[in-house]
Amino acid sequence: MSVARAPGKLVLSGAYSVLEGAPAIVAAVDRYAVADSALPARVITSEVAAAVKRGLLRRAVGFDASALRELLADGDSRKLGLGSSAAILVASLAAEALDAGVDEGALGAHVFPDALACHRRAQGGGSGVDVAASAFGGVLACRLDAALCTEAGAGLTVAPHTLPTGLLVETWLSPEVSSTAGMLARIRHFAASPANSYGAHLEVASGGAEAARVATTVAELVVALTNQWGALAALGHDAGVPIFSPAASELACVAAECNAAFGPAGAGGGDVAIYLGGEPSGERFRHLAQRRGFRPLALALGASGVGIG
Repeated sequence: MSVARAPGKLVLSGAYSVLEGAPAIVAAVDRYAVADSALPARVITSEVAAAVKRGLLRRAVGFDASALRELLADGDSRKLGLGSSAAILVASLAAEALDAGVDEGALGAHVFPDALACHRRAQGGGSGVDVAASAFGGVLACRLDAALCTEAGAGLTVAPHTLPTGLLVETWLSPEVSSTAGMLARIRHFAASPANSYGAHLEVASGGAEAARVATTVAELVVALTNQWGALAALGHDAGVPIFSPAASELACVAAECNAAFGPAGAGGGDVAIYLGGEPSGERFRHLAQRRGFRPLALALGASGVGIG
């Protein structure tokens, strides 16, 4: 019997626009889901259930994803928006693969296609960049070809990505919890409505995502993200979807005064946000963030992908 662990993720660039073919930048983080093939599952996620149904897992196995959640004072917990569903699935598939004799160095490539297919089946779509981060680790540039998205797990190209030298990334936990699936569904509904601004905003956001992928300096990346997040904030305003909360918009303005960028690490609406720049956030930013209910969350980017736990 085997134990495997898979990291969570932060989406640094490309939220929403990745679904339209723009590149996304995603980083694995040093918080993990751990699966143990010797233990029965106490909880079965929809993604793991899809893997069992497809015969990719003999049975759901026990897992611990508490590192990807925050324990609350009342004993309950909240999600952090770090891709726990993908990490649980990847770790579960990896534990079974280790039982079958797959070498640890081959785990990521071995489980990725099946994990991507099962994650899509359970969630009704999605880019799969969180699955890629859990499987391969590091910092990745990913691009989706919607025409190739099949149940076999095709359609997402993944390559290592180098962030600009000197970049500092701070992670901030939002006071609100977000439903990524719910946010995406509301944006899709808006995009299907007549005479909407979805295409115009996504064109700008996609341009920002492309610029972020090729940025070689912190200043270039900050400009790319600022443009991208500005378009997403405008999209959220028009669609009535809180991609940027009023507090996040306020903090983005303060960050810009320091030649930095601040925005949601993913679909927005809550969970985690990120501050990126060449220097740590200043006292004014930190004081305002904490007044608005944001709290710093210690994370290291570029964690190793799935492996023996």
